[in-house]
Amino acid sequence: MKRASRLHPSQFQVNEAWIAFQLNDAPVHTEQDGSLNCFALMDAASCFILGAELASVVEPEPTQLQVKRLFKTGWAHHKQFPVTLFVPKGQFQNILPAEAKRQGISVVSVPESQLLVFIGEARQGYTEHVERGRPRLP
Repeated sequence: MKRASRLHPSQFQVNEAWIAFQLNDAPVHTEQDGSLNCFALMDAASCFILGAELASVVEPEPTQLQVKRLFKTGWAHHKQFPVTLFVPKGQFQNILPAEAKRQGISVVSVPESQLLVFIGEARQGYTEHVERGRPRLP
């Protein structure tokens, strides 16, 4: 995986680069499926979330089927894949990078702190949405 310098949405054209990241800070707990993480795919220029998948917290990344669905959903927006996929350093080590490379996408690992300019607002919105849905204790 390649490395990148400081990043900002203004450096990219729409669909030039995507970002894969975990949308939630804390696991989402469900009765039926247990604890889940929400993984998302975002366009770097527009910060538009192209797709998201819920996966068990015991898995470090989405399954191969989920990754294929994420890429298919991303493809559907502009009928093309990006040149680059940014992933947080230490995350998405196997399945996601393999599928990206299979699609001809260069995978670049960066510290998650460099992705916050893109993903911070989405994470905050997701957290607020999840917390609104939780029952309030008396």
